[in-house]
Parts: sequence; C-alpha cells; structure tokens
Amino acid sequence: MRRATVLAGLAATAGVPRAAFATGGNADLILTAGTIHTVDPQVPRAQAFAVRGGRFVYVGSRDGVRAFRGPRTKTVDAGAATVLPGLIDAHLHFVAVGRALHEVDLMHASSLAEVVRRTVAFAAGSQDPWIVGDGWDQNLWPDKAFPTHDALSAALPDRPVVLHRVDGHAILANAKAMAHAGVDATTAEPVGGRILRDARGAPSGVFIDNAQGLVARAIPPPTHDQLVRAATAALAECHRWGLTAIGDPGVGADVIAAYEELARADRFTLRNHIMLAGSDAELVAAHVRSGPRALDARGILAVRAIKLYADGALGSRGAALLAPYSDDPGNTGLLRTSGATIQEMAERALRAGFQLCTHAIGDRGNRIVLDAYEAALRAVPVRDHRLRVEHAQVLDSADIPRFARLGVIASMQSTHQISDMAWAQTRLGPQRVTGAYAWRSLLDTGVLIANGTDAPVEAVNTLRTFHSAIARQNELNQPPGGWYPRQRMTRDEALRSMTLWAARANFMETVAGSIAVGKFADFVVLDRDLMGVAPEQIMATRVLATYSSGKPVYEAAIKTATAPLRARGRRPGTCCGPFA
Repeated sequence: MRRATVLAGLAATAGVPRAAFATGGNADLILTAGTIHTVDPQVPRAQAFAVRGGRFVYVGSRDGVRAFRGPRTKTVDAGAATVLPGLIDAHLHFVAVGRALHEVDLMHASSLAEVVRRTVAFAAGSQDPWIVGDGWDQNLWPDKAFPTHDALSAALPDRPVVLHRVDGHAILANAKAMAHAGVDATTAEPVGGRILRDARGAPSGVFIDNAQGLVARAIPPPTHDQLVRAATAALAECHRWGLTAIGDPGVGADVIAAYEELARADRFTLRNHIMLAGSDAELVAAHVRSGPRALDARGILAVRAIKLYADGALGSRGAALLAPYSDDPGNTGLLRTSGATIQEMAERALRAGFQLCTHAIGDRGNRIVLDAYEAALRAVPVRDHRLRVEHAQVLDSADIPRFARLGVIASMQSTHQISDMAWAQTRLGPQRVTGAYAWRSLLDTGVLIANGTDAPVEAVNTLRTFHSAIARQNELNQPPGGWYPRQRMTRDEALRSMTLWAARANFMETVAGSIAVGKFADFVVLDRDLMGVAPEQIMATRVLATYSSGKPVYEAAIKTATAPLRARGRRPGTCCGPFA
C-alpha cells in the first residue's frame, strides 16, 4: 500500500489528531510528545511530527508518524513535555543583546549611588578605553529625578563613561566623555533632542533622544570581530529562551557583514528579518537600488525593511504626546523625524518593495505615523505592504481603528506594560492611560499584534512575554487581577503574537511560525504547557530544548529514543544593554 494511502487511513482513525504529511523518503527526525501546539488551524494539536531536510514532512498522530521511520531516523520522545513552534521576537536588537553581556549591567539599580558603584566595579576589570553601560531608570530611585554627572565624574575622572537609560532614549555621560565629545555650555540642542542643563547652563550629563549622538559619536565603533562576538553571544541567549526568529531593528552595514560571516560558516542559526537603519541615507539608498532581499534557501537573513524613529520614549518624557505630560506641564515630548519625512520614506519604500517600520510611542507620534502612512498609501497603493508601527504604546481612541483600516501591523512588546505600569499613569493621567498598551482594543478591530521584547530594553525572556500578555502582571503577580485587565490577550492570541503573527510581520509566515508540513522545523520543548497551567506557574517554566531546521541549537537535557526529555542545564537569566 502506498505511504499516502496508509497515512490517510491513519489520519481518519477515530480519536487521533488530523494529520498533514508529505510523501518521500524516511525522516531525519521524529518527535513525539504529550502535547504539541502547532498553531496551525488545519492540525491544531498533534502527538508527533517528522522532519526531513530541515522541514516538517508530517504532523499528526504517533501511529501515523511511524511510516516515516527508517534505520537512520533519530527519534525523540519528549514524554509529558510540551512542544511549541519556534518562538519569534518581532522586535529585538540582536547585536545589542550580545554587546550588553560585555558592558555594565545597571538594570534594577535602586539609586544613582548604586549606578556609580556598579560602574566603578566594572571599570576596575575592564581594559576598554570607554566604559559603556545600560539599564539605569530614575523611576526606580527615591526622588525619581534625572541624574547629574557629578558623582560619576568624581568616581571616574580619567575615563570616559556613557551609561544608557533602560529605554535606550537617554544617556548619562561623565565629564571626561563630554570633554572627548567637545560638548559644553555652548553646545546647541539638535532637532528632536534635549540636553538637560544645570543652573549655569552647563550640560548636566543627561542627553535625550537625538541629543545622545552629540556624545555617542565620540565612542569608538565596535570592530568587526567584536560584532561577530556579540552576535555569537546573542544567538546563545536567544536560543535558550526558545527563539528561532527575530525582527532586528536599526541595523547598519557593519552589523550585516558580521551576520553574513556567521551565515557563511553555518553558524547563524536564527531567522533574521533585518530592518535597515533609516538614519543611514547611504545604506538605505544602496539597498533600495539593489532591491529587497528575501530569506535565502536556508531561511537565515532577509533585508527588506527600513526602521525610522518618530519620537522618543515615555520613561524619559521624549514620547510625543497630543497634550503635555501630566507630571511635566508644558512638555509634549520630542519628534525625532517629521511626518513629511516619514511619508517620503514610506513612499520610497513602497515603490521599491520594502517594508517601513516606524517607532512611535506617544499618541502624537502614533498619529503622525498613521497620517504619513495613509498619505503614502494613497500615493503608492500597495495591497500587501505590511507597514508597521513599532511599539504603538499610547494611542488616542480615534486612531485605534485606523490600524485595521490601513492594514498597519502593531509591533508591540507586552513586557513594556509591566515595566512601565508603576509610573505610566503619572506620565499620562487617568484618562489618557486607558489608551496605553491597548492590546485588546487593537485586537478587537482585527489588527494582528506582533509581540517581542525590544531586548535589551527588556530581558530576552519569552516566558515573561507570554505571562505579561495574558495577565498584565509582573513576575510577582502584581497587581492582583492585572493592570487595566480588560486589555489582556487570550492565551491563544498571546501564542500567535509570538509565533504566526510575528512571522507575518517579518514576511516569514510561509516558512515559520507554526508546526506545519513544508515549513522549517523550528520548535521549542517546554517542561509544562503554557496554554493550560495556572498563570502563576508560567514564570517557573523551563525551556528544555530549542531546534532550528530540525537541529538542536539549545539543549538543557535531551535523551533520544524512548527516554523522555528531562530538565537540567543552566539557570535562565536575562541580559540588557544599549541598542542601535
């Protein structure tokens, strides 16, 4: 009897999952598990799947998969573990994640004094001429005020220091760094940037949004070898959280070269949707001339998107608002790029077959982007444009339906809500905050949400992403009942936002985002079922293994044949740092 006839009969047997399969030879890998969530509407649940040539060739029952077993087939029984499609982070600053592992970690520092102590301790063991760090957040400090450079300059008077705020939209520089950069009381603010000053008009050390470049331009750029090292470290960090694909915003030519070196050596094991740095006019022009680059046959690198910034961030009061900040009257934030420029870039991208992805956090920033996109689509109508708004964090109620009407993708990061909820209402007030982190409001209009972390702004922690999306609570399950709980996602929506919807935002939905025949065999094995366990158990979940194209790229512990996967291995961690 032919293989297809056998499988069709098995799929029709009562009590087993529906099956999808491809004909051909024996499988390279067969996996069975207690629970397999495929995120494929044709076969939503399965007991087993088979992999050949790096792609799924069968998804269905334990009985059905036996037809694909041959003498050289590797078999894995995951026992009671749960298997999901490889997870996708739609917005992750990849090289910055790796570089942060070699810089000062200032996450959760409870005071400026602690920031200085950590920086001094790091500098004592570093040979780098510049000390760079990331993660400080004045909202965690007793007075919640922006710092000044004085304590940092006194502690490290002879070495330049630049410390990035947690959101990447402000820096604290010491006196030596400002001297190297030639910044003083006479330095003018650039458009879209702010220099905080003392009573005498001298820079206080804090530079916001476009003003960061006044100091950052003096920092020696990373070498090619340092970028390759950072990318290698980021691969390991992403895979141990179950990530097999990302959207990578604001990438330059030097970073692409590092990726390509790793790809040529078969060492780049993540599907990367690269978004070119829109601020680099020469880079954008070169890629527009050569045309969009879709994923190659191995599905590793694609260059078909451009990243812009419309405004700043809420935490540093740089997000552009329609009305002043509730805790800073007279300040409506910063516009880093004009609406006319965004429209011009959108038209250019649409004509060349590129996707435009624009950072917008404040309600004014989001409205300006939507206005620009609407005008661009009138001028250059493209049906499957997949224009994106990155973050879409604070929305006026009038603008929420426009996403669906224009076909714009909301690329949002659910963990931003739990990081910001302690102070977001102070910034926005009780009325405007109801349009912040408004996932349900967008979903109810038919908009898909592509979830992510914005790492290293947030940790590369997919469990935290899922938990925050369904609970709107932090790791301690606070606040009880969730923060504005009506905006929660369902578990199915949260999973799709981290798989199939994120894949679509990255033009990957035909090859990734679900366990389906013909797609790359990307999957993750967990020690419990995120779709069924109590919310308070989600953060205790362990990633047991991550596979890319049917090959393990992270394993906590794995045994073949009939032995179940058992959880061993390194304790999960986080990483945070500045981003490009």
